[in-house]
Parts: sequence; C-alpha cells; structure tokens
Amino acid sequence: MSRKEYTFKANHRPDINLNLNVRGMLASATVSVNEQCNELIAQNRQVFKLGLGQSPFPVPDAIVEELRANAHQKDYLPVKGLPELQQAVVGYLDRRHHVTRSAEDVLVGPGSKELMFLLQLVYYGDLVVPTPCWVSYAPQATIVGHRISFLHTSKGNGWQLTPERLETLCKSDPDRPRIVVLNYPNNPTGGSYNLDQLRALAEVARRYRVILLSDEIYGELHFRGQHVSVARYYPEGTIVSGGLSKWCGAGGWRLGIFVFPHSLRWLRDAMAAVASETYTSTCAPVQYAAVRAYEGGIAIERYLQHSRRILRALGSWCYRHLADCGVTVVKPVGAFYLFPDFSFLAKKLATRGITSSVELCRQLLNDTGVAVLPGSVFGRPPEELTVRMAYVNFDGSRALAAAEATPPEKNLDEEFLRVWCSGTVEAFERLCAWFHGLGAATTQTKSPS
Repeated sequence: MSRKEYTFKANHRPDINLNLNVRGMLASATVSVNEQCNELIAQNRQVFKLGLGQSPFPVPDAIVEELRANAHQKDYLPVKGLPELQQAVVGYLDRRHHVTRSAEDVLVGPGSKELMFLLQLVYYGDLVVPTPCWVSYAPQATIVGHRISFLHTSKGNGWQLTPERLETLCKSDPDRPRIVVLNYPNNPTGGSYNLDQLRALAEVARRYRVILLSDEIYGELHFRGQHVSVARYYPEGTIVSGGLSKWCGAGGWRLGIFVFPHSLRWLRDAMAAVASETYTSTCAPVQYAAVRAYEGGIAIERYLQHSRRILRALGSWCYRHLADCGVTVVKPVGAFYLFPDFSFLAKKLATRGITSSVELCRQLLNDTGVAVLPGSVFGRPPEELTVRMAYVNFDGSRALAAAEATPPEKNLDEEFLRVWCSGTVEAFERLCAWFHGLGAATTQTKSPS
C-alpha cells in the first residue's frame, strides 16, 4: 500500500447517515432545561427550577427499606415483570379504582416512558394527542414514523379534550386504527376530568373502537385523593399507565407499569416480545421494592395524605398569585403544574422583542432566574404566550416532616408555605413582580377552575 493511499484511508471517516425520523431531533425539553439550570448554578447564578417536573418528596421509608432488603436480587426477572409485583398492581387497581384485571394483564418496564415507546413501536395506527400535552408523546411517534393527530384544546374549557372534538376526528375516518392519549391529572395544566366527562369520552372511544392510553402517572396526586380511572367506563379498550416516579418520588428508579384489558393481550404480548430483545427485564431490586408500594398500607397512605396537602396548598397559592396579575390559568386539582397564558401582555412583551413562548422563557430566566418551559414544547402554537410551571422548587423532605407535625384538620397556610416551600414562593413572587413591571393588571380576572 502506498503512503498516499494509506493517508487517505486513515483520514476517511464514516459519513453521517442518521435515520430520517430523528434528524434534527433535540433532547427532551424537560431534560434540557434541568441541565441548563445546573450549568447556571455551577456559575454561581441563583436559579429557581420550575422546569423539570420531578417530585420534591422523598421515597417513603418503607419502600426504601424494601429496596435495601432486596439489593441482593441479581437474577433476570420475567420480561413481563415479577409475578408478585403483577399481583400487587392488579390488587391496587381493584382496591383504588374498582377495575378488575388479572396479573397476566400487567407489563412492567424501566419507566412508563419506555413502555409508551414500545406501544407505539408495535402498534400499527395513529397517535391522537390533546394539546397541551407532555413533551414526549409526539416525538416518540415521530421516531417510529407514525402519523400524529393533535387535538388542540382551549383555555376557555380548561384545556380539556371534549367528546365532541374526539368524535369529529374519529368520524372523519371511522375505521382508522388509533391510540388516544388521555393524561390526567394533567401535565402541563394540573387539571383533570370529572365522572361525566370520562363517561362521555369512553362512549366515543367505544363507538370507534380506539385504544385509550390512560396516562395516570399523577393519579395518586389528585389533591383530594379522588382520581378515577377511565378504565372503569371503557374497560375493554383502555390501557392504564402508571409507575413510581410521581406519587412515590422515585423517578430515578425507572419503573413503569402498563395494565391491559384481556382483549388487548395480543398487544401486551407483542410489546413483551420486543422488550425481550431490547431491555430484557426491569431492575430486580426495584421491582421487589415496588411490591411494597402497590400493596399500600397506613404509612404510605399517610405519606400521600401529607404530600397532597402540601401540593394543594401550594398550587392554590401559586394560582391566586398568577390570577392577581390578570393571568388566565386553570386552578390545579392534581399533580404539580400550572399552565398560565400571558397573551394579554402580548403588546407590552412585543416592545421588548418577545413574540413567542420560547423568547418569553428565555427572558424570564435571564431577568428573574426562574426557569420555566415554553408552551410550544407542549404542542401549542409558538406565538401563544403560554408556559408550564412546575411548582416543586422546595425541599420535600423538610416540608413533609413539617406537614406531618401539623394537625390534618388544619389548613397549611401562607406562613407554612413561606417557611417550608420558600423556593417556590420566591420564584412566583419574582415572576409576578416582573409581570407587574410590564404593567400587568393588579386585580384578579376570571380564570377557568
């Protein structure tokens, strides 16, 4: 081989040949904003993290102890999940939601996010997503090359999917296979559905034989503990999705659950087959610990009671402060999010060069140190001045201990929030001061509730 030929081969590198479905795709917005915040903190900037939706509360002690006790579990578990965990999950579903399934209907995965991706990978059909919606539903569909139907909701009806809107879509092509995502309590709005709304949506889904993916990851964080699964009204076509990340504070443990109806076992089996060729099985010690979580008990119920008390009080306080600025915002009933619309300030913001939700969030971070996410990453139009705020910038361990020392019949007042949730309180006061500086209204306007 000549020297010239060798030099050519040594310097030659593989061409860039990316799958067309992922070209130009960026990292998840929620992950990116957290990394950006950490970079600013490393530069000694004061940052208030209202971007990443991570539970502020610790994993309950009983579940941590169970993980510790099972740290020696090293074997590969069945791809569909630990049998004891499958049984605990269906027991929980029956006890909490009066939905009867068998242990064989349960599929365990390394996070509900991974299970959602597998579902879209194996199912042949469209993905239907009401917006605003969680940031990863649509990108997952794009990766696997599925058509996405966005059903845009409005702030006038609390950003909720209506049965009429779903009916119109399905009626346009009644035989088209579809998965319809229903997420409640909702990320990013904090809203939910009442029983009549769930019945009506279930009726439309049944009429057109669509699959409902009911993302109930925040179900146990309904502030009044009154979450109801739509699977009660459409049992034959609803997949219930859940996990440990939100209500149990164990996002980093990566454990998700899908519970299928018997009629969709063909779908569960296809997902399990693909899982066996990809991640094989879910972390064994975490699955053993999850059994304790789904079995429940007095200690876990007390943990949930106080977690809900804190989020209910804090969510209501944040809602009132935004409403006092004249902002249109849904009063949250669960989870830990708000989705305010600042369109009433569009003209004033435009004078500062702010004409999109992305520009608004960038300016807020620069001027106030408060990190929030633009409504555009949740499926809303870029020019719509909506943002998502995750009011979890506080030490959940300390707040939980203080709530446990406060009698259950006593409301957690503003003084409690200022002491134990000070990071979130200061963040919202900074935001409101910034908007007041633009000439925002000082009297409360009517907001959906």
